Order: sequence, then structure tokens, then C-alpha cells
Amino acid sequence: MAINPGATASTNPAGTGDSHQGINAPDLQLFVFALFFIFGGITSLNDVIIPKLKELFDLNFFRASLVQVWFFVAYAVVGIPGARLVKRIGYMRGAVAGLATMIVGCLLFIPASKTATFGVFLLAYFVLATGVVLVQIVANPLISLLGKPETASSRLTFAQAFNSLGTTIFPYFGAILILGGLATVTAKQLSGPALDAYRTQESQAIVHGYLGIAAALAVVAAVVWLFRNRLKGEQHEASSLAQGLALLKRTRFGFGALCIFLYVGAEVAIGSFLVSYLVQSNVLGLTPEAGGKLIPFYWGGALIGRFIGSAVLRVVNPGKVLAFNAVGAIMLILVSINTTGTTSGYALLAVGLMNSIMFPTIFTLACEKLGRRAADGSGIINVAIAGGAVIPAIYGALADHTSLRLALALPIACYVVIAAFGLYARKPATDFADA
Repeated sequence: MAINPGATASTNPAGTGDSHQGINAPDLQLFVFALFFIFGGITSLNDVIIPKLKELFDLNFFRASLVQVWFFVAYAVVGIPGARLVKRIGYMRGAVAGLATMIVGCLLFIPASKTATFGVFLLAYFVLATGVVLVQIVANPLISLLGKPETASSRLTFAQAFNSLGTTIFPYFGAILILGGLATVTAKQLSGPALDAYRTQESQAIVHGYLGIAAALAVVAAVVWLFRNRLKGEQHEASSLAQGLALLKRTRFGFGALCIFLYVGAEVAIGSFLVSYLVQSNVLGLTPEAGGKLIPFYWGGALIGRFIGSAVLRVVNPGKVLAFNAVGAIMLILVSINTTGTTSGYALLAVGLMNSIMFPTIFTLACEKLGRRAADGSGIINVAIAGGAVIPAIYGALADHTSLRLALALPIACYVVIAAFGLYARKPATDFADA
């Protein structure tokens, strides 16, 4: 169907209360759903890559966590400049720029493998993540515009389900491709040219995986380019970093932004070291490939929980639901720490179910009644996603000095703060005076 020529686009993904004319374009909705699927899957694939690189380069847990550090620090570095770029060139061209950058990141795994250098792998992840951030900047607000304003919330929830679908599917096949068929020797047993040759050979699985992703991205980018002029009369509100940072003075928003930082950090920290945790002899004692195949249970729990949560949140106070899920995550982690075998392993995997509603609920509660400043608030929260770079690194360092079990005290602390925010935000927000 043709897009209404008079439709305008706003960079306000949270909504400001101002009406806008929806864009009747179901074909573009499918494209946005595909974007959610792609960047969700690529992000979760890191959980499979980390144990592979840890073995190849004989890394401790802290150094292995640098994969997530370089990936999620892109949100802090690229978030605001990326938003300005999208405002200047528009949503569709912004999506193409993001997809093209992701392709470059995928291709950088070729020199990373040939040089057998961990630093080049990290560079590839940063470039790849830069593209993911650009695509996410486009996808979040655009899906709210593609249809009637009164159904924007349901479209966002449905789009997030595609994100969870990607995080569930990618790790399973990634585990088969990347962690399957490990060599009979290890990097610890080699040195010099033999070690370099081993790293190059064993990292080919990573290269082949990302080359496949690059080919798929190229097809999507070509299709998006054909639709680059579909959004007529696109308009964007001007905003500044100072305007966004000023919102942190508002207790509710500042508390919520902190919780986004902690939530993403806790979720990524647990996911990053799930394989290493599950393969322990006192947990499930699995091979790395078998452990990797269980990661979809962690992310699949979030997929199921979003469908359940969308119904529950219609009848139960969101703040109370958030607090309940945070406490549930704490209890599951405590069970995992204090048990062994199947109970320990599956209790930690079940934390994904508790994570399901946290990001959208924290986001909604933090940005409640921001009015015309909601776009600025969304930008700051996008930067707060960089918690996925900080918390996993601290978790890795703790694991090196204690153990993977004891290091779980860090995500517990994160969920305690999130539970407190849920209880605090269960009361309606006060009106925010637009300056």
C-alpha cells in the first residue's frame, strides 16, 4: 500500500502525547520486524563466540568479557552521534547505513582470523556493534509510526518478540557451527607458528558464520535501498545532549536510566558466561557445543515471558510486576549458587524468563509523563545500554579472583536495585514541566 504523502516522522519512540498521522505501510512493518530479528540475533551470538575465543587465545574471564565491552561500548560512543545522523539522512537511509556498517564489521573477521590477533576481533565487534546501534536507532521509533497511533504499543511489543526470536535461534545454530567439532589439541599446548596456524584454522568457523550473516545483510540492505524514498515529509525534532542529561536530575528518570544500565549489564553478564558455567563438572558437565545449545533456553525464556508479561501488565501495576520479576531473578540465582547439577544449571537459565519484561517496563516507567522531552529521555536510555560493556567486565574480573558462582553476587546486586525501582515507580509519575 502507498504511504500517506502527508505523514510525518518523529524521532520520539516513547511517544510524547502529540498526535501524528500513522503510515499505512505493512510492507515496511515486515522490514522493521526483520531488523529487530537481525540485531537481536547478532547480539546474542556473542554468548557463543566468547567461549571459542577464550580457548583460542587462552583468555581469563576478564579478557574474554572484552568482547561484550567493545560491543556494548558502541552504544555509549555511537548512540547520540548516530541519532543525529539518522535525523539528517532519514530513517530508510539510516537503516542502510547501519546495515552497511554491520557488513563491514562481519568482513573484518577475515583479517582477524588471518592475523590470529584478538585485538582485531575486538575491532570487528565494535564496527559490527556500531551498525547494530544505527539500525536500532531507526527501528525503535519507526515501528511506532507504521500504523495507527493507538496501536503503536502493540506493534512495539510484537516487534520485540522478533528480537527475542533472533536471540533464541542464533545461539543454537551458532553453537553447532562455531563450538562443534573442537580440535583435539588446545591453544595451551601450542606456541609460535603452530599456535598462529591453529588459531587461524579454528577461527574459520567464526569467519564463515559472519560471512553468511554479511550476505543476508547485503540482501536486506539492497531491499531497504529500493524503499529509501518511501517516507515522504519526514521530520525530526531537534535535541541536544545537554537537554537529555538535564533529565537525569528528575529522580524517577535518573533511577530508571540507572536500572537500564544495570539490567542490560546483568542480562549480558549471565549470558556471556553461561557456556562456561554450564560446562563445569559440578553443574551440567557438558561439552562447549552442548552448553551452547542450551543458551536458547535463556533467551527463549525472555521470548515466552514477553507474551505472558504483555497480558499480565494489562491488569497488574507495572512497578509491582517489575519488582516481582527482579526478586524472582534473585531467587533463581541464589538457587543456582547453592545447588549443583541440573538444578543449578537450569535455575540460571530460567533467569531469562524473569528478564523478559524488564527493559520495556523500566523504559516506560522512567519516561512516564516526560511529554515533549521523551525523545531526549529515549536517547539517554539508549546510552545507558552501555551497561552491557561495564557489568560483564566486572563480572569476569570477579570470576577470575573467586569463581563463576560467587561472581553471580554482582547480577544479584543489580536486580536488588531494579526491584527497588519497581517498588518506587509503582506510584504514578508526577507531571513533568517542559522547559
